[in-house]
Amino acid sequence: MTHHDSRLTPLQELQKNVSVPFEEAMAMPKSVYTSAAFAELEQTQIFAREWLCAGRAEALPNPGDYLTMTIAAEPVIVLRDNDGAIRALSNVCRHRMSTLLEGRGHVRAIVCPYHAWTYNLDGALRGAPAMTLNQGFCKDQIALPQLRCTVWLGWIMVTLNPDAPDPAERLKGVEALVGDLHMENYREAFRESFHWHTNWKVLAENFMESYHLPVCHSGTIGHTVDLTKMTCPEGDPAFNYHYIIKNDALDLTLAHPTNTALTGDMRRTTWLISIYPSLMITLSPGYFWYLSLTPDGPGHVNVLYGGGLAPEFVADPKARDHFARLKTLLDEVNQEDKGCVEKVYQGLCAGLSKPGPLSHLERPNFDFARYIAGRLSAEDAAPANTL
Repeated sequence: MTHHDSRLTPLQELQKNVSVPFEEAMAMPKSVYTSAAFAELEQTQIFAREWLCAGRAEALPNPGDYLTMTIAAEPVIVLRDNDGAIRALSNVCRHRMSTLLEGRGHVRAIVCPYHAWTYNLDGALRGAPAMTLNQGFCKDQIALPQLRCTVWLGWIMVTLNPDAPDPAERLKGVEALVGDLHMENYREAFRESFHWHTNWKVLAENFMESYHLPVCHSGTIGHTVDLTKMTCPEGDPAFNYHYIIKNDALDLTLAHPTNTALTGDMRRTTWLISIYPSLMITLSPGYFWYLSLTPDGPGHVNVLYGGGLAPEFVADPKARDHFARLKTLLDEVNQEDKGCVEKVYQGLCAGLSKPGPLSHLERPNFDFARYIAGRLSAEDAAPANTL
């Protein structure tokens, strides 16, 4: 028993799902989470075409600092070059196509672990051992392919798509909403990654709604939230958002006493911004944290997780204590979320499960469903996998 129309592809099911007014909307159909064909479609039509976040620019403070990521099965190096610019390069050697760097770290040059072909930080080939007898070899004509890379409000954004609109243009609405908080000046204190057993969209949707906070997060932040003081406006084509006016239960969610720029409710408003497809930012006057998601098949997600403090808290004499408290809190919140989103995926794979109606507090989820449906083209859709 699958409770979906097997005559429809997952994309057709989703298009049917978002064709109604929000007030009549249901949660997304199960097939868009569990179908391997749908997951592949998302890779080619969303992740290979959109801007993805590699984290914060301050993660790469010095020339030669690098991190790696994978975008739609494409290995990528993001580094700070000798001129101080952040750039993105293919992480595949131009010789016998070994991947080059792993994880994150610092290099003076990029050296292939297979045959020691060596590249400068701009991707140009510097040296290749034992190639002098190859008459066709011309070192000057070989370089690692460049990817588009830009820093937007402190975030490193990378895309495989030469035609994707620039983030500063596409996300003007984000700046209009939260520009007064100047998130480009916040400072990252930690950056980690993990792998969870759920679909990437389940985790994205979990971030997009705060309906779950009082229950899922009853042991941590649930008491700082009043569902009646939560606002979920209609989203923008490039992102959705909601905001919560926090009480005084946690000082880090409020503007620091030395912050005189923010006034009124802005001093206690926490913004939850979901930049499509998969950058989730919680931004309060005191701290920020984020998730950047990439799918690993239908049932697993790779998560980049980081966070830090607003500049006033960084400058505070008790900054070290603030960082420690923030990290402890966010790690506990994350573990609560892990339990919730993995339970949802278990339920999605059950035969008797069926999507239910959305609360008014889940408006961002409906906007996200419309985004997904709009990005995927019907001619490439494949039949649903039945459970």
